[in-house]
Amino acid sequence: MEKLMKFKLLALAALAFGAVAAQADTLAKVRDSGAITMGVRDSSGALSYTLGDGKYAGYHVELCQRIIGNLEKAVGKKLEVKYQSVTSQNRIPLVQNGTVDIECGSTTNNTARQKDVAFVVTTYVEEVRFAVKANSGITSIAQLKDKNVATTTGTTSVQLLRKHERANGIDFKEVFGKDHADSFLLLESGRADAFVMDAQILAGNIANAKNPADFKIVGEVLNVEPIAIMVRKDDPAFKKLADDTIAALAKSGELAKLYDKWFVQPIPPKGARLNMPASDTNKAAWANLNDKPAEDYAKK
Repeated sequence: MEKLMKFKLLALAALAFGAVAAQADTLAKVRDSGAITMGVRDSSGALSYTLGDGKYAGYHVELCQRIIGNLEKAVGKKLEVKYQSVTSQNRIPLVQNGTVDIECGSTTNNTARQKDVAFVVTTYVEEVRFAVKANSGITSIAQLKDKNVATTTGTTSVQLLRKHERANGIDFKEVFGKDHADSFLLLESGRADAFVMDAQILAGNIANAKNPADFKIVGEVLNVEPIAIMVRKDDPAFKKLADDTIAALAKSGELAKLYDKWFVQPIPPKGARLNMPASDTNKAAWANLNDKPAEDYAKK
């Protein structure tokens, strides 16, 4: 009986190991299952957001759709595309455990995260700033003293604020939203005096507010960060397919057009405009595609 139990346990361990190994090969996984799961965000500005009824849109969502189009050619079949809403807290574990095959949100590529996941070449370079109510009078970090500052759980924005040289000696209280929309609601409702986050996420939430003119993005740039699509670590075939897709879009000029579509032109569902033309930093990233972490940008 004991031998039989050991045998069963060994068999289960072998199956589990096989499942993990198979997960690392995304091409084989989707070829076998006929489906792929995209990790998407509900309110990550123009990068990834919900339209309701299980539909998602945005710059990174569309780039992921282009990658999946090439993946379908590689595996020789049409794939069922499933959408999995993720948060800043669970996005990396869900990629690691195979629940999500490609994460199409607003994730900063940094050295700590590279230990757990891989990143497609950088498609967006972000500036971290803060949003306030237009009538607040707040225009700089110094004016956040004794204020409530909102950020989203699982992000690094408040740490960046605290590390900023102009924040020395300035004490403020952190309040947390479970996602970006929740954090913006803290600002909108008056429970927070500022919301620290990626500028395009701030712009996206402001554009979709009841009264966009009531808010503005102010303050010093806290950090410049590469934002990229995330895939599983140790899956070079899928990463190469994704990288090659982005490279082809950059070379043809289509990547710049897609950026303009989502950050300059009116976007669904309300036809709001973010009015954020591509920065020189973004253009440089597209001209010299790479998957360098945020720490390399900080050295410049």
